[in-house]
Amino acid sequence: MFDIAWSELMLIGAVALVVIGPKDLPKAMRTAGQAIGKIRRMAGEFQTQFNDAMREAELDDLKKQVEDVGGSVQSALNTDFKPIDPIKDDFSTPASGARDDAALKEAEATLAALPGPEPLPEIVIEPAPIAEPEPEPEVKPKAPRKRASTKKAKVSEPDEGSPA
Repeated sequence: MFDIAWSELMLIGAVALVVIGPKDLPKAMRTAGQAIGKIRRMAGEFQTQFNDAMREAELDDLKKQVEDVGGSVQSALNTDFKPIDPIKDDFSTPASGARDDAALKEAEATLAALPGPEPLPEIVIEPAPIAEPEPEPEVKPKAPRKRASTKKAKVSEPDEGSPA
């Protein structure tokens, strides 16, 4: 950040030790640390407020853009829109009715001239052959293993009358 090398920090520490003295140096370091912490908190708060102000400015710009788009949509909707009225449209005139009848007859003639659909081929589903189960291999029983003797050798206890 400040681009201070370790050798420069050591020099500053040595000067501080000589000027302030070893007795008051811990107190001075604590005060300096608190001041640096307070400066960092203030810088963070300033940055937060600055970011909030930028967001508000961006939101205002976005709000204006949305209002502009809304206005253009509203103006597009306010054009002279005339829905089709079946009572007053031009299709109900006799000339138009004659054209419709001629077009209908032409379409029917075209459809009649088309060949019919071809029948679909018959689908035959053959049953799958049933597979015979494979014979199970014979399992030979294993001879039981003989376990090693776990008997302990008996230790004779001395009799009550014999010296041990």
